[in-house]
Amino acid sequence: MVTALAYAAIYLIWGSTFLAIRIAIESIPPLLMMGVRCVIAGSLLIAWAALRGQSMPRSAWRHAAVAGALMFGCAYGALAWAEQRIPSGVAALVVATLPLWATAFEWALGKRRPAWRTLVGVAIGFAGVALLVTGGIGPGFALLPIALVALGEVAWAAGSIYARPPRLPSSVALNAGMPLVMGGVFLLAASWAGGELGAFHPRNVSGASIAALAYLIAFGSIAAFSAYAWLMQVAPAWRVGTHAYVNPVVAVGIGSLFGGEPLTAALIASTVVIAGGVALILMDQVPEGQLSARPSWRMTAVPAEPVNGRV
Repeated sequence: MVTALAYAAIYLIWGSTFLAIRIAIESIPPLLMMGVRCVIAGSLLIAWAALRGQSMPRSAWRHAAVAGALMFGCAYGALAWAEQRIPSGVAALVVATLPLWATAFEWALGKRRPAWRTLVGVAIGFAGVALLVTGGIGPGFALLPIALVALGEVAWAAGSIYARPPRLPSSVALNAGMPLVMGGVFLLAASWAGGELGAFHPRNVSGASIAALAYLIAFGSIAAFSAYAWLMQVAPAWRVGTHAYVNPVVAVGIGSLFGGEPLTAALIASTVVIAGGVALILMDQVPEGQLSARPSWRMTAVPAEPVNGRV
């Protein structure tokens, strides 16, 4: 039961954060909103790690600044800015291409030679993105926001590889919390430099935006991440990684049902194609002999390093 609830958290909560971002930036500047979210969430994760007696080396902060600028400063900043201009479901589909970029980086660095299944998945995933751009979001869309979100995912993939131990602590909370804080500082600085703070008036912030920001911090960054971190300790990494192709499906559905976003046949097709491509990539991570095995939900301690979970 606990395991099922944890999977529901990373599937549904992370899938819903895209609409929450859109609501939050309706009356809060995008970079400011994401900066506040990252600093608060990261600080809470670091405080939790400190209460557990986990060490935080000073030297790791320099690496956290690099990882945070890439993963949260670039990726989160681009996402928040883009959601002012494109539907949240479309943004989620572009974010779902992350495993494609991560695979490309791993291959380029010589860390892992992809199998044929992964290469087919990458090709299918990019075909889904092409379908999305050519007809998935309707007339009058701007290509720039989609391109920026995609570049943000490239930055996230690079940052997630850079953030691996020993550059950052192996503690899951510190590995995410330290880059979150540094990325949040980067976003706040960008918000100030871009003039967001000068034009921002707190009295104009709506109750809906405040509630959405609180949801992103409490549920998107803390509750879902805690569920993700726990699952990484008790379940195979490839199974936990299935959130990567479930989240965009959830995001598109929630955006249509509760956000009034258009749901076209091309958008549905893009969702299916991208999710299928990501699924093939993740299947390549399944240990030999488990592809045809019946899934087991028994809780077993499996040593695994964090995969590219969004917080």
